[in-house]
Amino acid sequence: QVQFVESGGGLVQPGGSLRLSCAASGSIFSIYNMGWYRQAPGKQRELVASISIGRNSGNIDYADSVKGRFTISRDNANNTVYLQMNSLKPEDTALYYCRLRGILEVTGRLDVYWGQGTQVTVSS
Repeated sequence: QVQFVESGGGLVQPGGSLRLSCAASGSIFSIYNMGWYRQAPGKQRELVASISIGRNSGNIDYADSVKGRFTISRDNANNTVYLQMNSLKPEDTALYYCRLRGILEVTGRLDVYWGQGTQVTVSS
């Protein structure tokens, strides 16, 4: 239904930077919102950043813990969302998931779809 290509994760030292990207493809009729969530071991999945596409285009939300350090951006033409992560901290270590909220041609229904995740590890 929806295919995701997530990239950019890896191992980085505290204070370093990484840039995640997520490209969505498939029989997508309309995208409302794309974003990044993360899940650390033993913790619940949480919002990192999201950006609205379409009617509310450009509306952005960030978790308080990443404000001022992370920046989300989008390429609407290619259904791609980016997450620039600066000043990374060990507590940013998690599996980062791309999330798409939209309508597929085959379903005609507004649903949420998840990527497979990319690991970010911040450690010296």
